[in-house]
Amino acid sequence: AGNERVKIGPLCIDLAAHEVTVEGRPIELTHQEFALLAFLSQNRGRVFSREQLLDRVWGVDYYGGSRTVDIHVRRLRMKLGQASEPIETVRGAGYKMKTP
Repeated sequence: AGNERVKIGPLCIDLAAHEVTVEGRPIELTHQEFALLAFLSQNRGRVFSREQLLDRVWGVDYYGGSRTVDIHVRRLRMKLGQASEPIETVRGAGYKMKTP
């Protein structure tokens, strides 16, 4: 099960345990924040529109609208601080996690 941990700089995402640490410090994320971070980290280098992210991370039944994605990205950036730097906003397109 070597692929259950994703390391991106100081950020470590343990997919199996649903834990995120930055330089070994645990970061408290909500279920959806974790899901969004995990999804982007597993699809690095690919750009996803807000609609695609809503569909894949929140599921089709979600009616919160695309602002939801922006709010979650903003919260992730706040909680992760510098470690959120690979999460890139692609103007007019959506979001992606930069490849190293």
